[in-house]
Amino acid sequence: MIANQQLITVKGTREGLILKIDDHCAYQDVLNELKEKLSVNDLIEDDRLITVNLQLGNRYVTLEQKDELKEVVRKSQNLVVGKVESNVITKEEAAEWKRHAQVKPLVKVVRSGQVINVEGDMLLIGDVNPGGKIMASGNIFVMGSLRGIAHAGVDGDRHVVIAASFMQPTQLRIADAISRAPDQDAEGVYMECGYLEEGNDKILIDRLQEVIKKRPDISSFERRMFNG
Repeated sequence: MIANQQLITVKGTREGLILKIDDHCAYQDVLNELKEKLSVNDLIEDDRLITVNLQLGNRYVTLEQKDELKEVVRKSQNLVVGKVESNVITKEEAAEWKRHAQVKPLVKVVRSGQVINVEGDMLLIGDVNPGGKIMASGNIFVMGSLRGIAHAGVDGDRHVVIAASFMQPTQLRIADAISRAPDQDAEGVYMECGYLEEGNDKILIDRLQEVIKKRPDISSFERRMFNG
């Protein structure tokens, strides 16, 4: 390590402390400086608990190293570990992320008794008939009539949406929230979108243009369609 070179930059925020760690030096040098910096009393202003987030930049650390960094923070009085963030992930983690981020296009009619389940977002060009069911870990977009059951965010993602050209489902589900059964005489609606209200388990139906304002990340759907 070069003498007097600062490997860890400390920044205070309303949420706690951010420790930005140099990503070019040896891991052991980082560990030594972290222990040294956290031993300085002026990092702690009072007796309240302070959250520490570690930003590793382009440095990859193993689970053992990550646990070691967390343990150094925990040993310091009044400090608790928030997040350990790195821009680098393993090939396995990248492959898993891609599976959940991809868009799965389907051209078919989902008939009564059929169940379609995909990882990532689903783009269905066709109808979902009463008794049919479609499921996705991401968003669901139906270019047709949705008259059956649609379950988006099956792995627990509560920020996904369900959109359809014609919306008259028997049931909508987002993560673990379930919409009530519609009235038997209820008419369907065109170009509507279902989403989960923030801080609530109620699924709301609104115009797609309005939902995009609440879920701006939907705009990445087009990019994923062309770039994967």
